[in-house]
Order: sequence, then structure tokens, then C-alpha cells
Amino acid sequence: MNIVANWFQRNLSNPQIVYLAALLLAGFAVVLTMGDMLAPVLASIVIAYLLEGLVGQLELRGVPRLASVILVYVVFLAFVVTVMVVVMPLLSRQITELVQQLPNMVSEGTRVLMDLPERYPEIVTQAQVDEVIASTRAEVVNFGQHVLSWSLASVVSVITIMVYLILMPILVFFFMKDKGLILGWFRQRLPRHHGIAGDVWKDVDRQISNYVRGKAWEILIVWAVSYVTFSAFGLKYAMLLSLLVGLSVIIPYIGAAVVTVPLLLVAWFQWGWSSQFAWLTVAYGIIQALDGNVLVPLLFSEVVNLHPIAIIVAILVFGGLWGFWGVFFAIPLATLVQAILTAWPGSNLEIAAPTTTD
Repeated sequence: MNIVANWFQRNLSNPQIVYLAALLLAGFAVVLTMGDMLAPVLASIVIAYLLEGLVGQLELRGVPRLASVILVYVVFLAFVVTVMVVVMPLLSRQITELVQQLPNMVSEGTRVLMDLPERYPEIVTQAQVDEVIASTRAEVVNFGQHVLSWSLASVVSVITIMVYLILMPILVFFFMKDKGLILGWFRQRLPRHHGIAGDVWKDVDRQISNYVRGKAWEILIVWAVSYVTFSAFGLKYAMLLSLLVGLSVIIPYIGAAVVTVPLLLVAWFQWGWSSQFAWLTVAYGIIQALDGNVLVPLLFSEVVNLHPIAIIVAILVFGGLWGFWGVFFAIPLATLVQAILTAWPGSNLEIAAPTTTD
């Protein structure tokens, strides 16, 4: 009991630490218990936070705050309208075409698999091929059932999307316009002494703003470059596949490897083992190389100093809790945990990336 009492006395005697812990627990509790109800509000906060970087750049160039907000907001609305009018119908059409072509792709793949035991009897047996074919057909049936259930619930989904389209632009505008009032309201309810919480927030805000805004630009740039490249090659479902490539940058180490499989499968079903397939593979490899070695260093001025194991664990944990947003914010949330551990009295713990010495 003395050990426990000494630990509490050493770590929780500071009221600032107690306040910081209570604030974090309250935030996590709100998101976990009311995350679905507050989803439009939370998503609007994220979008406003992303757009704040552009507003800040305009303010640095002498543009008044309100004019900066209005200009950025108009550009944001134009982007949303373009996505809804141009991109979403194209995505919907390509998804429909892909689903319709799945039986033909499965038949073609089955034909190729059936030839393997004859060509390579020492490596592949007929029993193995039959097992793969049976499991593939079962997965296709399950996929078709999921598509059907999704289409039956599409009316509810459309209503939800309409609510989001009405509420979120309004919320985004007022979060941007009244940023000072909102933050001032929260500051008035903070304890007078909150130095540790302030230090943690400054560190986290610097890294989160660098990461989140940089990641958003990375998604858009990789998406656009991939779409132009795939369209130039004449690849089917170019918009759908390029969107997957753009979103894959959210998950470090894993996303690029996962999205490569459907991309190369679609290209193979379209062209087979041809020179066009080879050149597309080379072009895709160049996009990935430029993203990792050129684009990322340009967009991210500060490196998030986290160990790869910590990043993967954060993606699994927060993705399991909050889905897409949990995956997107896994690294910033892990950064928050690291900043708290670093600021904790008497703690030098840091989940840092390994360093090498000559």
C-alpha cells in the first residue's frame, strides 16, 4: 500500500496533472459514448482545422481574418461541389461496373488456376487449386450479399449524407469564423494554472497541424497524379483505383502494399502479361517512390518521431475504436500520448524512432 500511496503522491499531487488527466478522460468518454451523434460536429471540426492552415497563410500575407475565412470557405465549397457533381457519379459508375465484371474476372482467374497443376505439377496440386477456387467463390458470394444489403440501406444512407451536406458546411464556416470566440469560451473555463496542459497542447498542435494538413495534401496530390497516370494508360476504373492509392497513404507501411494487389489484378485482367501491364507497374512504382522520397519530405516540415511499432499499434487501436477517423488520426493521437508521457513529472519516457550511430 505504501508503494501505491507514494506513486499517487509523486505523480498525482500536482493539480495540473489531475486536470490534464481528467480533461483527456472526458474527451475520450465523449467521443466513445456520443461519437455517432456528434459525428457531423467532429467531422466539421476536423475540416475547419484543415482549412485553418490556408486561412493562416492568407493572414500572414496581410489579408484580414474574415476575408481569409470567406475566400477559403468559397474554395472549399467549390471543391465539395466538384466532388459531388463530377467525382462521386464517376466513382459510383465504376464501382457498379467492377461489381458486374467480378463474375467474369473470377471465371478468368479460375481458368488460369486450372492450368497450373498441368504446368507445375511439382508445386501446385489439383486439390490446392480446388480449395482456392471454392474459397474465392464463397468470398464473391459474401461480397454480393454485402452489396445487396448496402443497396437496401441506401435510402437511409442518402438521408444521412443529405443531413451532413447541410449541417457540415454551416458548422465549418462558424468554426472558422468564430475560432477566437470558441477558444476564448473554453479558456475561461480552464483552471488558472494549466501550464502543463498548455505545454502539451503546444507540442501536440505543432505536430498535429503539420501531420494532418500535410497528410490531406498528400492524399489529394497522390490521388490526382495516380488518376492522370492510370487514365493515360487507359486503365479501367482509373478514378476508383487512384482514390484507393490516395487513401492508402493514410496507413504507413501497410496501405501501399494492400492497394497494390487490386491495382495489379485489375491491370492483369485487362492486359494480361503484356508490355502495357509492365509499364503500368513501373509507373506505379515511380509514384510510390516519389511520394515517399520527394513529396513527404516537402509536405512534412517536422518528422513525427514515433517508432514503427508504436505507429502500427496506434493504427490498430484507434482504428478499431473510431474506424476511418481513428486510422487517420492514429499517428496524431499517438503523438499526444507521447507528449503527455514526456511532460509527466519525473518521466523521460518517449516512444521515439530508433536512431543509428556511425
